[in-house]
Amino acid sequence: MAKESMKAREVKRAKLVAKYAAKRAQLKADGGYEALQALQALPKNASPVRLHNRCSITGRPKGYIRQFGISRIQFREMASKGLIPGVKKASW
Repeated sequence: MAKESMKAREVKRAKLVAKYAAKRAQLKADGGYEALQALQALPKNASPVRLHNRCSITGRPKGYIRQFGISRIQFREMASKGLIPGVKKASW
């Protein structure tokens, strides 16, 4: 389990990215020196590059499966229990 503060930090970053997305896009489209200065004046955490995917259940930052939004460990447990529709363990 990830610390609650780490999960909260990622949520806060996601909100900042969403808040400044339109402004960033407009400044990037404008180009020019003034637009570059304004872009640099935005908060660092408003950049989408600083976002990191985390498991929605445990908050684990590594082994994240995008299609399901959970970590590999949670995916395996849930798939074994039959909690994920359309997914079953392979056997041959």
